[in-house]
Amino acid sequence: MTTSAERIDYAAATPKVIADVLNAPGPRPSRASSVSTSLTFGHRALLKIKHVPEQLFDVTMFPIMFILMFTYLFGGALAGSPREYVQFLLPGILVQTVVMITMYTGLTINKDIEKGVFDRFRSLPIWRPSPLVGALLGDVVRYTLASIIVMLVGMAIGFRPSGGIIGVTLSIVLLLAFSFSLSWIWTMLAMLLRTEQAVMGVSMFILFPLTFASNIFVDPATMPGWLQAFVNANPISHLVTAIRGLMGGSLEFADLAAVGIWCAVFIAIFGPLSMRLYNRKS
Repeated sequence: MTTSAERIDYAAATPKVIADVLNAPGPRPSRASSVSTSLTFGHRALLKIKHVPEQLFDVTMFPIMFILMFTYLFGGALAGSPREYVQFLLPGILVQTVVMITMYTGLTINKDIEKGVFDRFRSLPIWRPSPLVGALLGDVVRYTLASIIVMLVGMAIGFRPSGGIIGVTLSIVLLLAFSFSLSWIWTMLAMLLRTEQAVMGVSMFILFPLTFASNIFVDPATMPGWLQAFVNANPISHLVTAIRGLMGGSLEFADLAAVGIWCAVFIAIFGPLSMRLYNRKS
């Protein structure tokens, strides 16, 4: 027999209603696991896209615009023809497209905070990081869609990965893992800054140097020495190099290890900081 506590919709109920139900006579439902609650909040993020499909504009139109614009604007000048240039450019554009849209994670979380939604989440008997982890998991679906669109457009204009379907799949998986890790930075900013505009401004200030001062568009060997030093240390450059290797069927373990280290650093530093700021808002 299902009790009233088992039927309660925690996401829609007020703290008082939750307390009344949990204190009612009868057996209490078991506490939901961290995985279960995180997936529930990830589902919530997807439902928001369902009800406001315009949110997908950035992951559908931006990838198409970026790859067509850069391929046909710079292809002839840099590689002799757009078809030749796209072989070099597409892995980089794939990274740029997905990394750029990771900042919307911070915007979404900041909007929920401003509306007071997170005050309700903090009152629920769930694993504390669930709302944040769930939001990031929901965004992984958006990153996947953007990656697929970039690959389809690239294939249509002549990109041919030597690594085959396995190399492409592993490249997207690596990119998703990196993007999930990087999103913790924007999550922290969402906790620190008071408005969406501030979160977007700071995010763009960080992302533009990371994406454009990298090896996405040209070989760093053509750059001045001081700029090469920055580009070679740039985590985006490490990711692009690893993905080019996977798609080209010539990945070196050092490139993959570098990306893994960056992912671990992002999560180890910005994950706890985000949770500390989140708990302080209680």
